Amino acid sequence: MRNLRLGTRGSQLALWQARHVASLLESSLPDLKVEIKTIKTTGDKILDVALSKIGDKGLFTKEIEKELLAGEIDIAVHSMKDLPSELPLGLCIAAVLEREDPRDVLLSHKNYSMEDLPHAALIGTSSLRRIAQLKAWRPDLQLVDMRGNVETRIRKMKEQDLDGIILACAGVKRLGLEEMISDYLPAHLVLPAVGQGMIAVEARAGEQDVLKFLSRINHQDSFLAGQAERAFLHELGGGCQVPVASMAELRGGQLHVRGLIASLDGKEKYSGSCDCSPPEAEEAGRELARSLLQQGGAAILCATINSPDGR
Repeated sequence: MRNLRLGTRGSQLALWQARHVASLLESSLPDLKVEIKTIKTTGDKILDVALSKIGDKGLFTKEIEKELLAGEIDIAVHSMKDLPSELPLGLCIAAVLEREDPRDVLLSHKNYSMEDLPHAALIGTSSLRRIAQLKAWRPDLQLVDMRGNVETRIRKMKEQDLDGIILACAGVKRLGLEEMISDYLPAHLVLPAVGQGMIAVEARAGEQDVLKFLSRINHQDSFLAGQAERAFLHELGGGCQVPVASMAELRGGQLHVRGLIASLDGKEKYSGSCDCSPPEAEEAGRELARSLLQQGGAAILCATINSPDGR
């Protein structure tokens, strides 16, 4: 029997994802046993500062990747949206599981939908991407900075008597909390984060036997969508510090890629889309990013990055 050591963060959602990957691998390879190791990351330790103020280069992945490179673990499981657009030398995304619903959702203990939210409603989120798009949609909303795992944010919503919080649908569903969703935010109004809803499995690029194992659980359509979105993000050089978004999906054999660059106040935004054949996924993501930068997105990104308060 072959043992495979899997590294993951220790949150409930991260552990759900790790166990799901382990189960898929063990089901496809009966002689394989997956051991799960939890690893604390910088992002797990710093909980009282907005991500936009401390940077986001590997906040939730760096420590796990160090153990992967050192041979302490064989594979790493991440939420795709946590992965920086550039991986450390020697590592690769070896598999992407089938994407869950990529949309953002509203959770409201007061049972509000987005249309029902009162004027100047208090909404919790720490994502600059969400903040910019929500301000464009509902300028009256009062957005309250909020970090923490799903359970922590739900607790804070109730303790602070907020009108609602915005979370990724995928994480809410995976934790069995779907009944708490009071509204789904349409992607044409709030475009999701790069990789949102995807579980990525990272491995050492030269480990052919491990890569072969992982190919058994790879969902090719989701893998291609992830390639396009990550290429878009890489071309922009952005992350949690800038309001950018992208979503790709296969439609009738063609990959449809959407992208967005927005100002922090939501008053300026550049968005676009393109269609390509699946093998052109990465180039399509890069081309879309370059197009938005040329339209005026470059000035927005420059102003955002140089903002005095990091917001």
